Amino acid sequence: MNAANFDEARRRLVYPLDYPTLEEARAGAELIAEHVGVLKVGLELFVRVGPAALALGRQLGCEVFLDLKLHDIPATVDGAVASAISHGVRYLTVHATGGQKMLEAAADRVEKEQSHLALLAVTVLTSLDESDLRATGVSFPPNEQALRLAVLARKSGIRGMVSSVAEVSMLRSELGPDVVLVTPGIRPAGAGTQDQKRVGTPAQAMAAGSSLLVVGRPIREASDPRAAAEAIRREVAEALA
Repeated sequence: MNAANFDEARRRLVYPLDYPTLEEARAGAELIAEHVGVLKVGLELFVRVGPAALALGRQLGCEVFLDLKLHDIPATVDGAVASAISHGVRYLTVHATGGQKMLEAAADRVEKEQSHLALLAVTVLTSLDESDLRATGVSFPPNEQALRLAVLARKSGIRGMVSSVAEVSMLRSELGPDVVLVTPGIRPAGAGTQDQKRVGTPAQAMAAGSSLLVVGRPIREASDPRAAAEAIRREVAEALA
């Protein structure tokens, strides 16, 4: 296997630290860090232990992805983005449905701080399908809603988007080659979908144009997480080739 592709595949993989305690998160991350380049800290762990969880990435040679999906008034989001920057976070999520002023406040803060932080606008959660959107008053199917929100976010200064595999190709075509497209809901062929409704394989995501692939339960719940992470890394490397 091409060594450069294998190295690049590690950089493309995001592993969510969805553990109830910092000790469990550290143990889980240590198992797979050699194969995964980004560690994602979400609500469960961050609410429990706060910024201490962010140090795991630095300790293990991984970039840190803070997945808080910020959705609040512009001033509050501006302050939260500033706090994330102070912790050296590489990626931070905001909800595109927060609207143009909120998104602009987040983007302006990154620019003012001259930070390397990459903001990622969440379009439509992978746990939602068309019936779920209708229940919230959205009359568009997921792909159309994702595109509408992504275009809004890009016009507001956000250079990264989060969407399912189903929307990646469309967003890449619409937004161009420089936008970071992050794809959750990644499942190896034959794996269960759990609470996700719009999923895809690593190869499908790469072929569609994903920049980063979020792979959690297929690794965390495997009998051998390290081997599972390596197998997914190899699949991504093969897709790069």
